[in-house]
Amino acid sequence: MPANMTVPCDRGIINIRVGAIILKDGKFLMAGNERDDYLYSVGGRLQFGETAEEAVVREVEEETGWRLEVDRLGFAHENYFYGDVPGVNDGKLVYEVSFYFYMKVPNDFEPRGESRTDDGRVREAMQWVSPDDPRTIYPEFYRTELANPVRTVKHILTDER
Repeated sequence: MPANMTVPCDRGIINIRVGAIILKDGKFLMAGNERDDYLYSVGGRLQFGETAEEAVVREVEEETGWRLEVDRLGFAHENYFYGDVPGVNDGKLVYEVSFYFYMKVPNDFEPRGESRTDDGRVREAMQWVSPDDPRTIYPEFYRTELANPVRTVKHILTDER
Protein backbone atom coordinates (compact mmCIF):
# COMPACT_ATOMS: atom_id res chain seq x y z
CA MET A 1 0.00 0.00 0.00
CA PRO A 2 1.41 3.45 -0.89
CA ALA A 3 2.44 5.66 1.98
CA ASN A 4 0.25 8.56 3.08
CA MET A 5 1.67 11.98 2.33
CA THR A 6 2.57 12.69 5.95
CA VAL A 7 6.20 13.61 6.52
CA PRO A 8 8.04 14.38 9.77
CA CYS A 9 9.76 17.76 9.64
CA ASP A 10 11.87 18.96 12.57
CA ARG A 11 9.56 18.49 15.57
CA GLY A 12 6.41 18.73 13.46
CA ILE A 13 4.55 17.09 10.62
CA ILE A 14 3.66 18.05 7.06
CA ASN A 15 0.39 16.64 5.66
CA ILE A 16 -0.94 16.84 2.12
CA ARG A 17 -4.67 16.31 2.21
CA VAL A 18 -7.79 16.44 0.02
CA GLY A 19 -11.34 17.24 0.98
CA ALA A 20 -14.60 16.66 -0.88
CA ILE A 21 -17.28 19.31 -1.02
CA ILE A 22 -20.50 17.34 -1.35
CA LEU A 23 -23.52 19.66 -1.43
CA LYS A 24 -27.18 18.67 -1.42
CA ASP A 25 -30.34 20.58 -0.47
CA GLY A 26 -28.40 23.46 1.09
CA LYS A 27 -26.31 21.15 3.28
CA PHE A 28 -22.79 19.77 3.06
CA LEU A 29 -21.62 16.29 3.97
CA MET A 30 -19.22 15.95 6.90
CA ALA A 31 -17.64 13.00 8.72
CA GLY A 32 -17.54 12.36 12.44
CA ASN A 33 -16.17 9.59 14.64
CA GLU A 34 -16.35 8.10 18.10
CA ARG A 35 -13.15 9.79 19.29
CA ASP A 36 -13.64 13.44 18.36
CA ASP A 37 -16.21 16.03 19.40
CA TYR A 38 -16.13 17.77 16.00
CA LEU A 39 -17.00 17.04 12.38
CA TYR A 40 -14.55 17.19 9.49
CA SER A 41 -14.63 17.17 5.72
CA VAL A 42 -14.96 13.94 3.79
CA GLY A 43 -11.46 13.21 2.52
CA GLY A 44 -8.01 12.33 3.76
CA ARG A 45 -4.33 12.31 2.97
CA LEU A 46 -2.90 11.76 -0.47
CA GLN A 47 -1.00 8.55 -1.01
CA PHE A 48 2.39 8.83 -2.65
CA GLY A 49 1.98 8.62 -6.44
CA GLU A 50 -1.61 9.94 -6.50
CA THR A 51 -2.80 13.23 -7.87
CA ALA A 52 -5.09 15.29 -5.64
CA GLU A 53 -8.06 14.50 -7.91
CA GLU A 54 -7.36 10.76 -7.77
CA ALA A 55 -7.09 10.95 -3.98
CA VAL A 56 -10.39 12.77 -3.47
CA VAL A 57 -12.26 10.30 -5.69
CA ARG A 58 -10.71 7.39 -3.74
CA GLU A 59 -11.46 8.95 -0.35
CA VAL A 60 -15.08 9.72 -1.27
CA GLU A 61 -15.59 6.14 -2.43
CA GLU A 62 -13.98 4.72 0.74
CA GLU A 63 -16.04 6.93 3.05
CA THR A 64 -19.42 7.09 1.28
CA GLY A 65 -19.54 4.01 -0.94
CA TRP A 66 -20.02 6.20 -4.03
CA ARG A 67 -17.53 6.87 -6.81
CA LEU A 68 -18.23 10.55 -7.51
CA GLU A 69 -16.59 12.66 -10.19
CA VAL A 70 -14.73 15.89 -9.49
CA ASP A 71 -16.52 19.02 -10.66
CA ARG A 72 -13.79 21.57 -9.88
CA LEU A 73 -11.18 22.70 -7.37
CA GLY A 74 -12.70 25.12 -4.88
CA PHE A 75 -10.07 25.87 -2.25
CA ALA A 76 -6.38 25.56 -1.49
CA HIS A 77 -6.01 25.67 2.30
CA GLU A 78 -2.79 26.14 4.26
CA ASN A 79 -3.36 25.22 7.89
CA TYR A 80 -1.08 25.30 10.94
CA PHE A 81 -2.50 23.52 13.99
CA TYR A 82 -1.47 21.28 16.87
CA GLY A 83 -2.34 17.61 16.46
CA ASP A 84 -4.74 15.75 18.76
CA VAL A 85 -4.35 12.07 17.81
CA PRO A 86 -2.70 10.21 20.71
CA GLY A 87 0.47 8.41 19.68
CA VAL A 88 0.39 9.89 16.18
CA ASN A 89 0.57 13.68 16.24
CA ASP A 90 -0.65 14.62 19.72
CA GLY A 91 0.74 18.05 20.59
CA LYS A 92 2.92 18.28 17.47
CA LEU A 93 2.75 21.27 15.16
CA VAL A 94 1.17 20.21 11.86
CA TYR A 95 1.47 22.13 8.60
CA GLU A 96 -1.25 20.84 6.31
CA VAL A 97 -1.87 21.75 2.69
CA SER A 98 -5.36 20.72 1.57
CA PHE A 99 -7.11 20.82 -1.77
CA TYR A 100 -10.93 20.95 -1.52
CA PHE A 101 -12.86 19.79 -4.57
CA TYR A 102 -16.51 20.32 -5.41
CA MET A 103 -17.90 16.94 -6.40
CA LYS A 104 -20.64 16.13 -8.93
CA VAL A 105 -23.48 14.85 -6.76
CA PRO A 106 -26.30 12.77 -8.30
CA ASN A 107 -29.86 13.47 -7.12
CA ASP A 108 -30.13 10.05 -5.45
CA PHE A 109 -26.84 10.37 -3.55
CA GLU A 110 -26.89 9.21 0.06
CA PRO A 111 -23.76 7.86 1.76
CA ARG A 112 -23.71 4.12 2.31
CA GLY A 113 -22.57 2.68 5.62
CA GLU A 114 -19.69 3.73 7.80
CA SER A 115 -15.94 3.58 7.40
CA ARG A 116 -12.85 3.56 9.58
CA THR A 117 -10.28 6.30 10.11
CA ASP A 118 -6.57 5.79 9.44
CA ASP A 119 -6.02 4.38 12.93
CA GLY A 120 -8.36 1.50 11.99
CA ARG A 121 -10.21 1.62 15.29
CA VAL A 122 -12.54 4.57 15.10
CA ARG A 123 -15.73 4.25 13.08
CA GLU A 124 -16.70 7.23 10.91
CA ALA A 125 -20.26 8.22 10.12
CA MET A 126 -21.38 10.72 7.51
CA GLN A 127 -23.67 13.60 8.53
CA TRP A 128 -25.42 16.34 6.55
CA VAL A 129 -24.70 19.77 8.05
CA SER A 130 -26.31 23.14 7.38
CA PRO A 131 -24.22 26.33 7.58
CA ASP A 132 -26.02 27.37 10.79
CA ASP A 133 -25.41 24.04 12.59
CA PRO A 134 -23.84 24.89 16.00
CA ARG A 135 -21.43 21.93 16.09
CA THR A 136 -17.69 22.46 15.61
CA ILE A 137 -16.60 21.68 12.06
CA TYR A 138 -13.29 21.63 10.23
CA PRO A 139 -12.54 23.37 8.02
CA GLU A 140 -14.40 26.25 9.66
CA PHE A 141 -14.57 28.19 6.37
CA TYR A 142 -17.20 25.73 5.09
CA ARG A 143 -19.86 27.68 7.06
CA THR A 144 -19.34 30.92 5.19
CA GLU A 145 -17.84 29.84 1.88
CA LEU A 146 -20.33 27.05 1.07
CA ALA A 147 -23.37 29.20 1.86
CA ASN A 148 -22.65 31.13 -1.37
CA PRO A 149 -20.28 29.08 -3.55
CA VAL A 150 -18.35 30.85 -6.29
CA ARG A 151 -16.69 29.44 -9.41
CA THR A 152 -13.18 30.72 -8.56
CA VAL A 153 -10.50 28.92 -6.58
CA LYS A 154 -9.83 30.53 -3.22
CA HIS A 155 -6.65 30.34 -1.15
CA ILE A 156 -7.28 30.24 2.60
CA LEU A 157 -4.73 30.40 5.41
CA THR A 158 -5.52 29.23 8.95
CA ASP A 159 -2.83 29.61 11.59
CA GLU A 160 -3.55 28.30 15.11
CA ARG A 161 0.07 28.52 16.35
